[in-house]
Amino acid sequence: MTDTPTPSAAEIRRILADAERPLTRRQLSAIFSLSKEDSDRLIKPILVELVASGEVVRNRRAAYGLAREMDLVSGRISAHADGFGFVIPDEGEGDLYLSPRQMRQVLHGDRVLAAVTGVDRRGRKEGGIVEVVERVHAQVVGRLLIESGVAMVVPDDPRLTQDVLVPLDKVGKASPGQIVVARIDKPPTLDRGPVGEITAVLGHADEPGIATDVAIFSHQLPLEFPEGVLAQADAFGEHIDPDIAQGRTDLRDLPLITIYGADARDFDDAVYAEARGDGHRLIVAIADVAEYVQPDSPLDTEAQQRGTSVYFPDRVIPMLPEALSNGLCSINPEVDRLCLVCDMKLDEKGKVRSARFYEAVMRSHARMTYDQVERMINGADPELGKRFGHVRGNLDQLFAVYRALARRRERRGALDFDSQAVYFQFDADGRVADIRMSTRHDAHRLIEECMIAANVEAARFVGGQLPMLYRVHEPPKADKLESLEEFLRAQGLSVRWKEEPDPAQFAAIQKQVTDPSVRRLVDAVLLRSLSLAVYQPENRGHFGLALASYAHFTSPIRRYPDLLLHRAIKHLCRKQKRREFPYSDERMIELGRHCSQTERKAEEAARDVDERLKAQFMKRHIGDTFDGIVSGVTSFGLFVELPEFGVSGLVHVTALPNDYYNFDPVARSLTGKRRGVRLRLADRVQVEVTAVNLEERKIDLGLVKGGSDQ
Repeated sequence: MTDTPTPSAAEIRRILADAERPLTRRQLSAIFSLSKEDSDRLIKPILVELVASGEVVRNRRAAYGLAREMDLVSGRISAHADGFGFVIPDEGEGDLYLSPRQMRQVLHGDRVLAAVTGVDRRGRKEGGIVEVVERVHAQVVGRLLIESGVAMVVPDDPRLTQDVLVPLDKVGKASPGQIVVARIDKPPTLDRGPVGEITAVLGHADEPGIATDVAIFSHQLPLEFPEGVLAQADAFGEHIDPDIAQGRTDLRDLPLITIYGADARDFDDAVYAEARGDGHRLIVAIADVAEYVQPDSPLDTEAQQRGTSVYFPDRVIPMLPEALSNGLCSINPEVDRLCLVCDMKLDEKGKVRSARFYEAVMRSHARMTYDQVERMINGADPELGKRFGHVRGNLDQLFAVYRALARRRERRGALDFDSQAVYFQFDADGRVADIRMSTRHDAHRLIEECMIAANVEAARFVGGQLPMLYRVHEPPKADKLESLEEFLRAQGLSVRWKEEPDPAQFAAIQKQVTDPSVRRLVDAVLLRSLSLAVYQPENRGHFGLALASYAHFTSPIRRYPDLLLHRAIKHLCRKQKRREFPYSDERMIELGRHCSQTERKAEEAARDVDERLKAQFMKRHIGDTFDGIVSGVTSFGLFVELPEFGVSGLVHVTALPNDYYNFDPVARSLTGKRRGVRLRLADRVQVEVTAVNLEERKIDLGLVKGGSDQ
């Protein structure tokens, strides 16, 4: 007697592939020997999920087949401001061009199934949309216009190229010119654009707080926690369970400390170091979020959906309710906390010779800021020395560990993008009063190196034993390398790789640049050439850190992948059986994709807010003159960065001295035909702020001084 296969997504995929033709659900049920009731319960949900993901297509005869076997491309829509667009395939390479007419039925980000319909004169594959699998925009944020008795919302996101039509009786109390939220009731079709109803009025483009409101609604970020989730978080109380603490390693007498920014409210990690022979013992203690957030609980379902906390200049949208994120799970000073510990022994060269993981209870002996640590170590603030004298020995040893780890990092060729972060200062009314650039110093790098060491050991500990998500950062793609090489050679920088660079060769390029302003520009171009880091269960190493194996372990309060890794570590520490681990390899693939997507969404939302706040700030400086550096050169003008504020704007070619200009894409320069004035990448210039468009977040500049004669 042969075993009947168990219904699963993997088994259904295999059966559909082997069948070489679409199968109905009745035929699939017969293969699994299932009754209609069992088929409804076991097979139907899997088919619904596979169809929703675009992997499987349901044809007109109600039969199911694999999209790849039907010569269909599954992917997401990437829209261009000029009306055309592309299908970015989920798998494989080669985007599929969509004409403006095809794009009328979709919006940027929608998931579709498309068929290849031909090849255009430029050799691009052209396509037609067969089915819209997922519409990602339930709502659109934009400016309300009412013209000739017709109301429409012009999307704030420039990638959304279709206005939302709104019946006049669905406008509500909104006024023309206001920023509103429009729910899409009818998605776009080939014959008409999307139709919707205004559900919220956010205000005018220059009002305080609107930048964050627009980003939250545009990216459809979850604001409120469901009542059941809040209730579950509150039920844990404010203090750890003494019975749980009693069965753990007790680290409460160890002078562990937290080092964070001055405005931080949730603390994932604490650190401690001591000299041991010729090396050191380094302890990285991480908040034990997994003790409270159990798989498939309301807390877990909500955290998984959010994927990450989202940080804005004026507020935070946390992954977990504040009762946990700022309370019971946060390593606040002088209170007992449950933690998961990475306990490492390092030799004098910073190599981790051994590491072990265990569950513990701890008590932070000090909450310090990066600036406090820097001033204390440099002896610049005697008062701090007195206040934190009880942890000074720990700090000295932590810096000794940092110096060894930093030397090891340099030897392996890891990249170091020592970028400046933008810090917004707000006035009492919530408007941007000033923009300042904050730079990293050794206290930041100390914590960074300790966290990297713990992340590496966590990946090694779990890898090969249980399904997990690696943090994968692949080498740059060939098409990105080609333009990068052109740029570097134009700057007089030598390129040593033949086919594919290694991290050390990128690091060597960084060392060739001594001018800080030019270094920022080179770093920006190097960053743009790199692949995006993703979460996936297949380990392909981390290019930027020059590591063969890497994972995220140190921030479970704000990142769901870290929480997943904690569950695996605790599973192993408790010597539980592999089959009892609640995640399969297949499930990890899905979670990796989801967490990568939520991370991208959070980054895009935060970037949108930064750009809008910068535009609001610069609008008050129209007519003012600033020093800048040319950060980009195109045929239509120069992009200029104002280092003082971390703001970039465009000097359009019409705002240059009156002349005709030749654009050299290799040298990245514009040269006047008549006067011979030449403007190049990295040139220092002086510019005037001439105009600011808040809706489009565009800053227009005029050239006051700069350029050189040939």
